[in-house]
Amino acid sequence: MKWFTDYTLVEFPKLGLDLNVYENLVEFTIPGWDIDITIKFYGVIIAFGFTLAVLFGGRMAYKWKMSIDKMLDVLIYGTLGGIIGARLYYVAFEWDSYKDDLLSVFKIWEGGLAIYGGIIGAFVVSYFVCKKIDLNFYKLLDLAGMSLLIGQGIGRWGNFTNQEAFGINTESIFGMTSDKIVEYINNNYSSLSHNGINIDADLPVHPTFLYESVWCIFGFIVLYIVCQKFRKFDGQLILGYGIIYGLERAVVEGLRTDSLYIGDTGLRVSQVLSLAIVVVCATLMIVKLVGIHKANVDKVKEYKENNNV
Repeated sequence: MKWFTDYTLVEFPKLGLDLNVYENLVEFTIPGWDIDITIKFYGVIIAFGFTLAVLFGGRMAYKWKMSIDKMLDVLIYGTLGGIIGARLYYVAFEWDSYKDDLLSVFKIWEGGLAIYGGIIGAFVVSYFVCKKIDLNFYKLLDLAGMSLLIGQGIGRWGNFTNQEAFGINTESIFGMTSDKIVEYINNNYSSLSHNGINIDADLPVHPTFLYESVWCIFGFIVLYIVCQKFRKFDGQLILGYGIIYGLERAVVEGLRTDSLYIGDTGLRVSQVLSLAIVVVCATLMIVKLVGIHKANVDKVKEYKENNNV
């Protein structure tokens, strides 16, 4: 058994910081079976973020007097829907890579999952499960909005261990570089140039994983404060999630080098979808809050009229 293997030296030149970032936590062979097993830090970090998100969701469900048993049903089926949705979303926009080998569509362990596809898949499945078991879907979405930001804020550090999902060149103090980053840029230079991304492998790049992680954690804090003091209706927090995460993704996606594109239009799928989500969620939020305010004003007016105040 070997612990902490296959590391990459990651440099932050302007911070004067060099880190040995390990890709694998442990590698071992099952005696008598000749099976090699590798547990990667990426998976461990994702699992840790998922666990914290579930624990938080369970705690809030108890506080809101929601059935934990029903929540577990939604969690199980929603997770499966999320995995399927994440894969289908990615494959749909990278079809040329899979059309000649359809079996490769099922090889998710080789990578190729999209967060937006996962969210959409999980939400669709959860909606039908909630209808089946009589659980408040919009209250569940409010829990999901806060929990997702926890999971995403932590999970993005998995990209750091893999040295993936980084951005274009930058002169900021957070700029980073590594052999894996240089290798990726050199191997994909032509496709990056085709998409209008001009990048120098010898210069530091944006640590976009860090930007998204910090934004998501901050977003969680904002939604949690709203949850405690300003929540006016079921579904308000998931609309807040759409605005917060949508804004972040629209900005950070524009810095990344591994975006999915809409054909040869040069438009990044996640940026277009993020902006649409922000507009829709902001509009729904405003309409709902204005409606609640108007209803409250009408109630006060009616009370005064009935009591000659």
